[in-house]
Amino acid sequence: MRRAAIVGTGAIATSHAEALRAAGERIELVAVVDVDEARANAFADEWGGPRVYPSLAAVLDAEKLDVVHVCTPPRAHVPLALESLAADVNVLVEKPPALSLSEIDTLIAAERDSAGRVATVFQHRFGPAAVRLRRMMAEGLLGRSMVAKSDTLWYRGDAYFDVPWRGSWDSEGGGPTMGHGIHQFDMMLSILGPWQEIRAIAARQARDVATEDVSMALVTFADGTVASVINSVLSPRETSQLRFDFEHATVEVEHLYGYTDAHWTVTPAPGHDDVADRWREEQSGVVSGHGCQLAAFLDALDSGETPPVTMADTRNTMEFIAALYASAFTGTAVKAGQIGPDSPFYATMEGIGAPWANAR
Repeated sequence: MRRAAIVGTGAIATSHAEALRAAGERIELVAVVDVDEARANAFADEWGGPRVYPSLAAVLDAEKLDVVHVCTPPRAHVPLALESLAADVNVLVEKPPALSLSEIDTLIAAERDSAGRVATVFQHRFGPAAVRLRRMMAEGLLGRSMVAKSDTLWYRGDAYFDVPWRGSWDSEGGGPTMGHGIHQFDMMLSILGPWQEIRAIAARQARDVATEDVSMALVTFADGTVASVINSVLSPRETSQLRFDFEHATVEVEHLYGYTDAHWTVTPAPGHDDVADRWREEQSGVVSGHGCQLAAFLDALDSGETPPVTMADTRNTMEFIAALYASAFTGTAVKAGQIGPDSPFYATMEGIGAPWANAR
């Protein structure tokens, strides 16, 4: 049985603990790490009494681990992942996995020298419907992709940003583009493949934060698909939506924080009812949560493969974010591959600075 530790016991850690429990005898939670001892002990008691440690260094010294689940605030993600890689331990890191493209490249370099591997938690890629959609595309059943959209319209009031690490470039790396919409447009990227160019805007409309509270982008993909992306924390009627218009069908999902097949609809183009029939052949009530990704992660470890989502996959999504901010803050279109070490948006998503920075 594989052995896991959870580092950080905030709200998202519960999803990881649930996934570990659901995995049964494939893996067990043996250790919990948090700087808040009382919170760590309460979490350990709730999830079966794993041992509690004050730091990752302490648990790596005391335990033989296969996987470290990084569930801390974003600023600590890369340091903890690097510490795990130095000990040749695999890492499953929450989003955003890093604060910049530069940090992602640091992780990629460290991974080359380690027996451990880093996977980013983008759990919506692994829901049965998303897996089915990618398979049907690969089989040519849907025809050419033409139009798409990714809408993350959520609501986070002022009290949400009272938490000290929220709403700043230094601790979160960005606003809803980085911390909220990332799940939806990452799934879009996993379905549509390489993106080519972004034209974007970002604004701080209402929240007292350093980052944006809404962003929008128009995206061109390498295969010619055109897409729109909205990321908002200002929207009282919350929804998460993806829509894909193919030659032979429109495929849509609307949910909030996790989907099942019931959240998806397939509308065939005239003469292509077979697409909807094929979609209905496989039905699942499984939620697109951490359990699906952990199962795929463990499958990869068992077969000696690199666990999904790889650092290469992650870099594509993080470059998309950097390009969105670069386009929004410079007023220009940004192409894939354009943001290198010489770009101000490589070391920080803030780049040259948000247009509203001097208004604070």
